[in-house]
Amino acid sequence: MAFDLTTLTLLACIIVFGYTVYGLTGFGSSVTAMPLLVLLIPLRMAVPLMLVFDLVSGLLLGLRNRRFIEKREALRLIPFMLAGMALGVLALVRAPEHLLLLVLGLFILCYSAWSLLVHGKPRPLASAWAGPFGVVGGMFTALFGTGGPFYTIFLTRRLHDKLTLRATISGVLLFSAVARLVLFTGAGLYRQATLPLLATVLLPFALGGLYLGNRLHQWMPAEQVRQAVWVVLIAGGASLVLRNL
Repeated sequence: MAFDLTTLTLLACIIVFGYTVYGLTGFGSSVTAMPLLVLLIPLRMAVPLMLVFDLVSGLLLGLRNRRFIEKREALRLIPFMLAGMALGVLALVRAPEHLLLLVLGLFILCYSAWSLLVHGKPRPLASAWAGPFGVVGGMFTALFGTGGPFYTIFLTRRLHDKLTLRATISGVLLFSAVARLVLFTGAGLYRQATLPLLATVLLPFALGGLYLGNRLHQWMPAEQVRQAVWVVLIAGGASLVLRNL
């Protein structure tokens, strides 16, 4: 698959945007970038492409606070997450792409609505909820790279210290990125001829967006950032649903 200069420029802008959001908020690179990427490249290329950037970003940010990871809560999620990821990779390889894109669009709309409507102090969850949140999160992680919200919902209701919570979420996401790399490689998703070159070309833009987001985080109001992200998510999710019905 060949790319002209216009397509590469648009891809670079999307990657910068997604990782600026990640630097600002600590999450959301794939959720924000994926609906835009699939307008330009196939889903089966976009997902392993974003994984390369997620893995590098996770190594840069996630290892700094590794000593604060709550290992017991992480280990509750990981077995179920791996089971969900195995199912997700199978669906990514075999399911029709238009159906997967429709699911992605519906997920983004539901997640945006939930984030906008649900407020207040989160209620605690029993440890047994690690099963459903881990499996569903693993499936969405493998399919679209968007399983982070499921892990976050579970962990925010189990951990109360902010530093421990952030470190544990980062650790789980980094582990999921490594596991996906193994699964995607085994499934042959990295055998696409142009993918390694495209990842190499776009990696500096991901790192640039991450740097920009970290700098903007110091002075941009968090509420304004969230509102802008929700607008993009709703527009992208609605576009995917309408295009793939």
